[in-house]
Amino acid sequence: MDDIEMLKSAGLYLRDPNTGKHGITLGGILIFGKEELIHAALSHHRTDAILRRENLDRYDDRDGIRVNLLSSYERLMQFVAKHLNDKFYLEGDQRVSLRDKIFREAMTNLLIHREFSNPFPAKLIIEKNRVYIENSNKPHGNGIIDPENFSPYPKNPTLAKFFKEIGWVDKLGSGVRNIYKYNKIYSGADPEFIEGDIFKTIIPLTNQDTNQDTNQDTNQDTNQETEAIKMLLEFCRTPRTREEMQHFMNLNNRGHFRVKVLNPLIKGGLLKMMLPNKPTSKNQKYYS
Repeated sequence: MDDIEMLKSAGLYLRDPNTGKHGITLGGILIFGKEELIHAALSHHRTDAILRRENLDRYDDRDGIRVNLLSSYERLMQFVAKHLNDKFYLEGDQRVSLRDKIFREAMTNLLIHREFSNPFPAKLIIEKNRVYIENSNKPHGNGIIDPENFSPYPKNPTLAKFFKEIGWVDKLGSGVRNIYKYNKIYSGADPEFIEGDIFKTIIPLTNQDTNQDTNQDTNQDTNQETEAIKMLLEFCRTPRTREEMQHFMNLNNRGHFRVKVLNPLIKGGLLKMMLPNKPTSKNQKYYS
């Protein structure tokens, strides 16, 4: 199919029954359009990604995103990866990124379930103990959503269908349930989804409930970490650089990886530094 046929098949190129004219819909512009076209059609379109940990009055880092939804998703995920660490987690025998599992769902919800006619800017705010997300909304109810007892309602069904077809979302309603499932593992705390004119998503980064039984969580984390170290040592049967090892563990913070993972393994005799077979341009160190 050519570009127009693809847009037609996705419901993004339609005929206006009143004028008889054909053209790309606002959804098509938002998904594929260049920045100039988007702002000609929807001048207030914006998503703010904000880090607010030290400077609580303003921000520590910010990305004002005014591009199409495909590029917006990539920018938002890059911002999350830049400022949030990941945990090593096994689902069955597959290593998965808990951070990506949670925020893949959160970012697509933020982008495709927005009331675009409302000039209220969508926001992703990363704080010390939580991530706070809000966007304008056409509410189908009011108050906190119970993931076990709610009826999902497509706010922008054409956008939702498109993102489902490209594999960025699963079936309708799965986002809320997946965020609940994986954030319980990631931080030990339940997220909140609050329906209203402004839809709010609150994702805790730490468990604030002191009444929970922490022994089970600690044992689970310890088992996961032990399995992760075993897989890392197996990975290092072939000599690896620090960068390769850190990427394998899905850890962004170099200092954290060196202090918490690399140095204890070297000190314990489980890893040792190797000389490369030939000098490298970066003079990299290898470990095995």
